[in-house]
Amino acid sequence: MNITQDQTRPVFPFTAIVGQEEMKLALILNVIDPRIGGVMIMGDRGTGKSTTIRAIADLLPEIEVVEDDLFNSHISDYELMSDTVKQRIEQGISLTTTLISVPMIDLPLGATEDRVCGTIDIEKALTEGIKTFEPGLLARANRGILYVDEVNLLDDHLVDILLDSAASGWNTVEREGISIRHPSRFVLVGSGNPEEGELRPQLLDRFGMHAEIRTVKEPVLRVQIVEQRSKFDNDPYACIKEFAEQQEKLKKSIIDAQEKLSSVSIDYDLRVKISEICGTLDVDGLRGDIVTNRAAKAFAAYQNKEQVEVSDIKTVITLCLRHRLRKDPLETIDSGSKVQQVVDKIFGIQV
Repeated sequence: MNITQDQTRPVFPFTAIVGQEEMKLALILNVIDPRIGGVMIMGDRGTGKSTTIRAIADLLPEIEVVEDDLFNSHISDYELMSDTVKQRIEQGISLTTTLISVPMIDLPLGATEDRVCGTIDIEKALTEGIKTFEPGLLARANRGILYVDEVNLLDDHLVDILLDSAASGWNTVEREGISIRHPSRFVLVGSGNPEEGELRPQLLDRFGMHAEIRTVKEPVLRVQIVEQRSKFDNDPYACIKEFAEQQEKLKKSIIDAQEKLSSVSIDYDLRVKISEICGTLDVDGLRGDIVTNRAAKAFAAYQNKEQVEVSDIKTVITLCLRHRLRKDPLETIDSGSKVQQVVDKIFGIQV
């Protein structure tokens, strides 16, 4: 963790955040396996949603990118490489690389489609008569985190574009005679306050996980949170230094889990149980099954296990399924509790 005082803006340490374990776990699992499909964080105002999301980006190890490349291209992984870099490799041209911090891109609510996807470089077109692509936020977010605050207030078609890119890992742009496709593999994180409106169910379903945040009621915890924040505001570098060891420990756990992930397996019987839970809950489509399998593997890797266990599934399944249930206006039970009841029943544990 860099604690030198030349940082432009100190970031609150992730390990210094008190409580909100569900949100922190969802973010960590998405960083371990971005294919989980991002996380939607809904909760009350002032519960530390934005602080936590910015903190996870600051915690991540630096990534190696091709120098002077607009898309943060990987030097050897074709799935994370722009077509230009691919062509240069095929032609045998040697490429230099550099290390950069994991990109953390904020998407403002007023962003246009051109700003998000990229567009024609008008200046070059007018002065030099050359049609050149000017990359947008999706290009800058490749191999990083794209954060949309108040995602429930963003235009639906923009949310659709973001979710399509996050799911496929590619962004295709068709503009005035230019057709370009570039890698856009990122962890999509959305946050919002349910009082300001819900997201459409078909868009909500596209987020891999859904974390619900509530204001901490416990007085002792509230005091601890306030003290922690005051300490950081008064002397951010001292606070960062205090948590440097814990930050490094967590960073190592995440890197180890990323490396271990491919070797983690999940028994056929457990996969059947996951699908049985999804079927019992009447979850539309198969996204719930896929995401729960991926999240359970990521959590097992994070716990340094070779094999997914029932406890791993029980930890992540509510995060993966609560937003996929059909809304029943007469239902008195919370969707998270409903998932938990079915899980306990199918795994043979009495509530």
